[in-house]
Amino acid sequence: MKAQAPVVKDLVLIGGGHAHVSVLKKFGMNPVPGLRVTLVTRDIHTPYSGMLPGFIAGHYDYDDCHIDLGPLCQFANARLYHAEVEALDTENRIVTAGGRPPIHYDILSINTGSTPSSIDVSGVEEFALAAKPIDWFLQKWQALCKKVSQCDGEFKIVVVGGGAGGVELALSTQHKLRQLLKQSGKDPQCLKYQLITESERIMHMHNDGVRRKFEQVFSARDIAVTTNARVQVVEKNRVIFCNEDIAKADAVIWVTTAGAPAWPMAAGLEVDAGGFIRVDRHLQSLSHPGVFAAGDIASLPDPRPKSGVFAVRQGPVLAHNLKALATQGRLRVYRPQKNFLGLISTGDRYAIASRGRWSFEARWLWTVKDWIDRRFMQKFNELPEMDEDDDSLKLASGIADSEAIRELSTLAMRCGGCGAKVGATVLSRVMQRLPDERREDVLIGRDSPDDCAMLAVPPGKVMVQSVDYFRAFIADSYTFGAIAANHALGDIFAMGAEAQSVLAIATVPYGREVVVEETLYDVMAGALSIVQTTGAVLAGGHSSEGAELAFGLTVNGLIDPQRVWRKAGLQPGDAIVLTKPVGTGTLFAAEMRGKAKGRWIDAAIQSMLQSSQQAAQCLQQFEATACTDLTGFGIIGHLIEMTRASGVDAELFLDQIPLLDGALDTVAAGILSSLQPANLRLRRAIQDIETAANNPAFPLLFDPQTAGGLLAGVPADKADDCIAALEQLGYAESCIIGRICSLSEQQSPIRIL
Repeated sequence: MKAQAPVVKDLVLIGGGHAHVSVLKKFGMNPVPGLRVTLVTRDIHTPYSGMLPGFIAGHYDYDDCHIDLGPLCQFANARLYHAEVEALDTENRIVTAGGRPPIHYDILSINTGSTPSSIDVSGVEEFALAAKPIDWFLQKWQALCKKVSQCDGEFKIVVVGGGAGGVELALSTQHKLRQLLKQSGKDPQCLKYQLITESERIMHMHNDGVRRKFEQVFSARDIAVTTNARVQVVEKNRVIFCNEDIAKADAVIWVTTAGAPAWPMAAGLEVDAGGFIRVDRHLQSLSHPGVFAAGDIASLPDPRPKSGVFAVRQGPVLAHNLKALATQGRLRVYRPQKNFLGLISTGDRYAIASRGRWSFEARWLWTVKDWIDRRFMQKFNELPEMDEDDDSLKLASGIADSEAIRELSTLAMRCGGCGAKVGATVLSRVMQRLPDERREDVLIGRDSPDDCAMLAVPPGKVMVQSVDYFRAFIADSYTFGAIAANHALGDIFAMGAEAQSVLAIATVPYGREVVVEETLYDVMAGALSIVQTTGAVLAGGHSSEGAELAFGLTVNGLIDPQRVWRKAGLQPGDAIVLTKPVGTGTLFAAEMRGKAKGRWIDAAIQSMLQSSQQAAQCLQQFEATACTDLTGFGIIGHLIEMTRASGVDAELFLDQIPLLDGALDTVAAGILSSLQPANLRLRRAIQDIETAANNPAFPLLFDPQTAGGLLAGVPADKADDCIAALEQLGYAESCIIGRICSLSEQQSPIRIL
């Protein structure tokens, strides 16, 4: 994590649209010390609208036409919150996003795109494939491809919307589906298309030449066009018009005018008749000067079509104005282009150009469009290497007001003689915000002023105890707190115990009081989101200030001493079961270098957020003989501990070990965790290592895990049923990765198969 100046102001970006990716790139190239940037986005990958028809038609793969927000946020040193915004409190400057604590802002920018305007048409959400949000469309599109490939006989698709988006989507989907039918050995002509538009002609916002050219293409592709028609109802297998005419439809693709989400208007932002945020020439809200909007969600003084072409041009202006507002600079005016060159694809590698009254068509135009689009994507997916700035702890001139300067000036005078504790007022407020927990076995808890917690141990039980503590490896402090809690509690579950209580240990970066409070609350709330689900209670803890965020827990569990799992206990013939995939070490090493795809990191985070509590209960049900949680020593390190303690050998099925998406890619690129070299010294425990080392997955045997799965021995006759039960509980990638053998005369206890 890059060193940062103490936070003076918070800039929150809602949505990962075309304008915001430009803002992130600009702030990465020219950061504003003291300005903390947070991106709150529903999607980790931003689709580039200009290339989506080509992606649907099969000319591009997923990464070609999506901007990866993970590396981009890493480059910009911005916090990435994967969540959907639900509400906005402009009076208190709070953003509410699902499943996480409130997010404070000083400056807010909104670039969420739009949704189809279908609120007055019954059945669209249930039966149609809406073009937006695009990620939802792509998920349903895959299902439609499968359905068409498997169909016998005629299949009718109706596209509603005659603008450029509807026309391109009709042509690109038809091109792809015909290709699929050919590959399936079926007649492409059984696929029937009809486009419906309320306008007198298709492409109503373009010139006559463009319209004529696309009408000729539609005629050649056998796509029927129904004009001056308004859809009233969409049903499972048909579309009903306002004049009561009916069109058969095995599938409906909905590409009508854009609509706005409800929360901007509910927040009191000034909006137009469609619910879009009204902004001035600086892209600044007319009603709230601290709020900006760009792209489809913005309603400009000089209205323009809802098109990514304008959002791309707004990006640099928006980045300048956000920085200017933070530093009391001068805002820049956004001047939208009156005419722009539109290169509209026809499904195949062919395009029609449109600009003002001019039009042209050619195959080479698609090549030009492809070059322009790939060049645009390259700017955001191929980021320059950035040197660490030795002056990163200096505040930018003008960003801090007099109150902030006074508060921050005390930081330099803080010493460690007081234990570097977080202030009592801040700590008290955080504790008051956390849920109150009262239980009979907690005799003295965090609601008491005493120096220690006091807990009762029920008769017939003993206490097991462990501690974990580490620095933050992601910028989202709430999610980091949850992962840290899972990591620490894994030790309790690996012993077969039930969690009783935890004590928190938090180090929070120096900063303004409001920022320290927010960070401490977020990390504690994240930890509690996990702790409470396990039945444990937060009994107390310790907090301090330091250079960077770090967090951990002392965890206490209860168990019948006759039922304790140990690492000893493995029996020859046992199946070796692993409940989660591996690869967090290499993936987060790559993420720190900006070399990991956002979806890889998001999937790894979701894996780390999955508790091992239910997995442990399941393993107990199937009489597991020994267990440990997979953490810093990797598979080999933990398996050595278990085999030595049990007096057995082990065989590993390397090709069956579940891996996190992207882990093989980052290992192949030579990106490994800093703990990997120490773990690799344990390779002497492997027989015939030269052969095993040729397998691409071999380095992942030594990959250190954070909040990894459980590694257990299960009797062979119960192993398959155990895996089936684990999958039912949501451990989808749980797997048998080896077997236990009798102790041999070999010095190396592990053999790779």
